[in-house]
Amino acid sequence: MARMPRIIVPGQALHVIQRGNNRQAVFFAAEDYQKYLEVLAENATNTGCQLHAYVLMTNHIHLLLTPEYEASVSRMMQGIGRKYVRYVDQGVRTLEEIKGSEHLK
Repeated sequence: MARMPRIIVPGQALHVIQRGNNRQAVFFAAEDYQKYLEVLAENATNTGCQLHAYVLMTNHIHLLLTPEYEASVSRMMQGIGRKYVRYVDQGVRTLEEIKGSEHLK
C-alpha cells in the first residue's frame, strides 16, 4: 500500500527528518557538514521555507521549518538532494576516504 501523502500547512512549523540510504552515513568529513548547510540555506530561501533549527547527525538530519507554500518543503528537499548528492558523487569524497571514515567503523 502506498504511503499517505504528508499534510503540509503553509505557515505551520514542521519537523522534517532526512536519513541516509539504509541509515548509512550522510557526512564523511567536516567539509561535508558545511556544504550541506550552504545547500540547505540556499534552498530554504529559494523555496520559501523559514528554517528555525537544524541538527546534523552522521547518518541523518533534523530540520524545524515553516513552509510559506504547500509545495515549499518538497521542493526544498528535492533541491538539497540534487545538489548535495552531486557534491558527494563528484568525487569530493573518494572511496578510500569513505572506507577510512571514523563514522563507519
